Amino acid sequence: MRQPSRRLAIAVALSALALAGGSALAAPLEGDMTLGDPKAKVKMIEYASVSCSHCAHFNNEVFGAFKKKYIDTGKVHYTFREILTPPQQVAAAGFLTARCAGKDKYFAVVDAMFRGYDQMAKTGDVKANLVNAGKAGGLTEEQVKACVTNEAALNALTARVERNAAADNVTGTPTFVFNGKTVKSGPMTAAELDAAVAEASKR
Repeated sequence: MRQPSRRLAIAVALSALALAGGSALAAPLEGDMTLGDPKAKVKMIEYASVSCSHCAHFNNEVFGAFKKKYIDTGKVHYTFREILTPPQQVAAAGFLTARCAGKDKYFAVVDAMFRGYDQMAKTGDVKANLVNAGKAGGLTEEQVKACVTNEAALNALTARVERNAAADNVTGTPTFVFNGKTVKSGPMTAAELDAAVAEASKR
């Protein structure tokens, strides 16, 4: 499990990268990215980072089937909240790129970052993963560079991440909250998700 840092001094690292080759029952937080029916009985929040290997595994191996079974059918309203884990500049760059792509393409970029995580980890080629993820959101390489060096967007991300970490006392990623109750800090299996949805449906 990756631990979010208390300090987010990442602007310089992001610039170098670009130039290189709360609870579920409370009102939604500003900047929340969501999927599914807001009126669904079960509200799920995932706190995650695109530089977290466990988060990538959950996205790549578990989330797709869960989304099809529960989110797409209107049974679960899903909220994704950003956390930065080491290397923070990589996580920040991924989220800044996703935000640049816009709300409709946000999850496509995040998914692409996760899908490219293993290759990025093997090669160390962060830029290639960012550019490919940006393409999934309709962005050019030059637009990605502009996104990750946007100081105003970085400041907003920093504030959002600090708020997210405090909202449900998040200490690691991924962390899952169902109907206001933190169910697990760490990746969940399909069976664990089924049980969490069933339990939350009772409340």
